[in-house]
Amino acid sequence: MLHPYAIARDRRKLYTIVTSGIIHADWGHLLFNMITFYYFGFALEQFFVASSGALGHLYFALLYIISLILSDIPTIVQHKNNPGYYSLGASGAISAVLFSFILFQPKAMLGIFMIIPMPAYLFAVLYLGYCIWASKNANDRINHDAHLFGALSGLILTILLYPWIVRHFLGQF
Repeated sequence: MLHPYAIARDRRKLYTIVTSGIIHADWGHLLFNMITFYYFGFALEQFFVASSGALGHLYFALLYIISLILSDIPTIVQHKNNPGYYSLGASGAISAVLFSFILFQPKAMLGIFMIIPMPAYLFAVLYLGYCIWASKNANDRINHDAHLFGALSGLILTILLYPWIVRHFLGQF
């Protein structure tokens, strides 16, 4: 588990930033993340490979791991003095994968909860808005900051890897 209070007091606990992304709160949390990864991760990796050849596999892995780490940094900073705060799951990295995918396919139709169809770019705006609202207002034991900063990490890292993606994204409209 990610325990910002422990990390702030013992730098030897930094490894928990990565290992907390392996465990999940419950089967539903794990299933939701894995379904999202299944639908978008493999397609995104293929976009990376199409753009970078075999190096695309490495870029995809780096996007995932770096986003997992970056998505937890704001949580660590915010909760470094809160001994009762814990976080876990790969949702930040999964959000990064989803938002990187959206840069490649902004008009792809996503099924919200696999039911409500919505273009990916619209989903992205609503998701970011909800994450911002929820991180300030929700009291549901979900690390909405990890979702938000994971999504932003996915966007930024993809743009750093493929600067042309901005023109590609905008050219879809």
